[in-house]
Amino acid sequence: MAFLTDRKRAVGMGSSKTGTAHHWQMMVSSVALLILVPLFIFTFGPIYGAPYEEVIAYYQRPFPAVVAILTMLVGWFHFRGGVQTLIEDYVHGLARKIAIIAMICVSYAAAAFAVFAIVRIAL
Repeated sequence: MAFLTDRKRAVGMGSSKTGTAHHWQMMVSSVALLILVPLFIFTFGPIYGAPYEEVIAYYQRPFPAVVAILTMLVGWFHFRGGVQTLIEDYVHGLARKIAIIAMICVSYAAAAFAVFAIVRIAL
């Protein structure tokens, strides 16, 4: 007869290494987006539908450009974490690894292109 506690029986039965950190990262990025998205809407709204020259002049100011860049970066980071969780939960085997690598590459590329576009407009 083995005298094991519930904790000793559970050791080695699952990951329990990165779930808390991943959850915390998602919560922090959610709160950041909670602040950034309204800021982005209020900075993007007044210039929506304006002529090209006005948009370029508007985004050459630092505040709208920085808000747009931060919103894109945090948004794509949050997207990467959410889709990675989805893939880990519902895709298995080699397809899981391929899908996670592809999703990470796509999300970082999209973030890079978004930042490049805003910087190009701003400079």
